[in-house]
Amino acid sequence: MNDLWRGTLATRLRIASGLVLFTYALLHFLNIGLGMLSPVWMDAMQDARQIVTRSFLGALLLYGAFAVHITFALIKLAQRGTLRMPVWEAVQIGLGIFIPVLLVTHLVHTRGAHEIHNVNDEMGYIMLLLYNTSDGWKQSLLLLVVWTHGCTGLHFWLRGKAWWRRNLPLLAGLAALVPAFALAGFLVEGRRVRAQFTDPTERDVMIERFNFPDREAFAEMLTLTENLRWLFGVIMAVVALAYLVKYIRARQQSVTIHYGNGPQINAPRGLTLLEMSRLRGVPHASLCGGRGRCTTCRVVIEEGLDLLHPPSEAEARSLAAVGAEPNTRLACQIKPMDPMTVVRVFQPDGRSKHRGHASQGEERELALLFLDMRGFTARTTGQLPYDVVFLLNRFFDAIVPAITAQGGTVDKYLGDGFLAVFELPASDNSAHAALRAIEGIAQALAAFNETLASEGQSPVAIGIGAHLGDVVLGEIGAAGQAPRTLIGDTVNTASRIEGATKEHKVQVFISAPLLDAAGHPVPREQMTALELRGLSRPLLAWPISEASNLSVQLARFRGFEETEVPKT
Repeated sequence: MNDLWRGTLATRLRIASGLVLFTYALLHFLNIGLGMLSPVWMDAMQDARQIVTRSFLGALLLYGAFAVHITFALIKLAQRGTLRMPVWEAVQIGLGIFIPVLLVTHLVHTRGAHEIHNVNDEMGYIMLLLYNTSDGWKQSLLLLVVWTHGCTGLHFWLRGKAWWRRNLPLLAGLAALVPAFALAGFLVEGRRVRAQFTDPTERDVMIERFNFPDREAFAEMLTLTENLRWLFGVIMAVVALAYLVKYIRARQQSVTIHYGNGPQINAPRGLTLLEMSRLRGVPHASLCGGRGRCTTCRVVIEEGLDLLHPPSEAEARSLAAVGAEPNTRLACQIKPMDPMTVVRVFQPDGRSKHRGHASQGEERELALLFLDMRGFTARTTGQLPYDVVFLLNRFFDAIVPAITAQGGTVDKYLGDGFLAVFELPASDNSAHAALRAIEGIAQALAAFNETLASEGQSPVAIGIGAHLGDVVLGEIGAAGQAPRTLIGDTVNTASRIEGATKEHKVQVFISAPLLDAAGHPVPREQMTALELRGLSRPLLAWPISEASNLSVQLARFRGFEETEVPKT
C-alpha cells in the first residue's frame, strides 16, 4: 500500500509540475510571438510575466517544478523494468532528455546573465543575441522540442477524457499555431533589432540599455554552460548506471514462466506478465494495449497461483464481467515473482501478423442509430421473394443517402433495418451528424411514402433508436475475411432503444447522452425513462412522434426561432 501511495504521489507531482512548466512555456512563446505585432506589447508582456517569475515565490514555483519534473522522470526511467515501450513514449522520453541540453544555454545567457552580470535580458537583448546565428537555430529547435514534449504529455494524460477527445481537432489546431506564432515573432522582431543594431548610434544606445556582456562575461557564461552540461551528463550516467544495475540484478533474479502449449522464458521480476511476454517476443493478445480495460490478455494459472498477489478491485471486476474461473488472471495486471505455468486464453495465430491495424481494435465515443421497418413481416406475407427484395432496396435507396450525406455509414444491414455509425473526429461532431441524419431520414421517408401512395401501396413506418457512447471498432472475423465493424454495450443499448419505439408508439427515441454531446439539453420533463435490459438504471431518452422537423423541435428547447440543427 505504501508503494502504491508513493507511486500515486510521484505521478501527481510529475503531472502538477508538468502543468506549471507547460503554462510557463505557453506564455513565454505567446510573448515571443507578440514581436510580430508590436515590440511594445512584447516588452509589456515580458514585464508582466517577470513580476511573477522574478519574485521569490514565482521563481521557487518555476524552478522547483522543473527540478521535480525532471527528477521524477529520471527516477521513473531508472526504475523501468524494460526499455521496450511504444514509439510515442520513447519519443517523449527522448525529447525530455534533449531539453536540458539546449535549455542550459538559454538559462545561462538570460537569467544567469541578469543575476551575475546585471544584464537587462529583455526580449530585444535575446533577439539581438540569437537572430541569424547558429544558436538562434538551436533555440528555435528548443522551442519546438519543448512544445512537442509538453503537448504529447498533455494529450496522453487527458486522452481518456470525453471532453478532450471531443475538442481534439480544435486543440490540435491551436497547438500547431503556438510555435508558428512564436517563431514568426522571433523572425520579425529579430530582423528589426538586428537592423537597428547596425546603426552606430543605435548600437551604443542598445549596448548601454542592455548592459550588453563584454568578451570576458561571455567567456565566463560559456564556461558555466559547459560545466552545467557536464553535470547533466553525469546525472544521466548515474541514471543509466542505476538502470543497468537493476537490469543485471533482475537477470540474476529472473523468474521462469512456462506457457502451456508454448515456450518457456526467463524474465526479470517486477514486470507484468504481459511485459514479460513482449520482452521475450511471446505473442500475447491485448486489445486495449495493457491498460486493464479489456480481458483479452487473460491467462489461466495452472501452477503458481497460490504465490501470486490477489487481484485488485478493477481486475476482479473485469474478470467477474466475463465469468472467469478463480484461477484466471489478467496478464497486464499480475507481476509474477515466482515460477508459474500459464495458458493464454486467446493465443494470436500465425495469420494475425497479416492483419491490418484495425484488427487490433480502436475505442471511440461515437453516435449510432438502429433503424427498423415496422410491420415488415405482415406487409410481405404472400409476396414473392423478388418483390420483397425489390421493396427493401427501394426503401434503403431512399433513406440511406440521408446518413451518408452527414458522414455516416451503414455498419450492417439487418433484414428490414440497419445499424449506422457516424465515425467523425469528435463526439460532438458525431452527435450533430446523427441528428441531421435522423431529420433527413424522416423527410426521405415522407417522400418515399408519397411515391408508394401514388402506386396504391400503404405507407412504410419506421422506428429509430439513437445513442452515443464508447464503442470498439475493428476487423472482426477470420484473417483476410474480416469486415470492419463495431461492438460494445453502446451498440446493444442503441438496439434496445429502437425496440422501445414500438412499445411507446413513436418514430424516434434519442438518448440523453447524444443530446448532451450535441449541446441540446432537452428538459427532463420532455424525456422518457427507459428501463432497458443490461442497464442498472433507467436511461433518459427523448421521444419524437415525427422527426421530419427535428431541427425546429430542438430550436424550441433552446428558445430560438426555427433554425437548422447546427452544422459542423
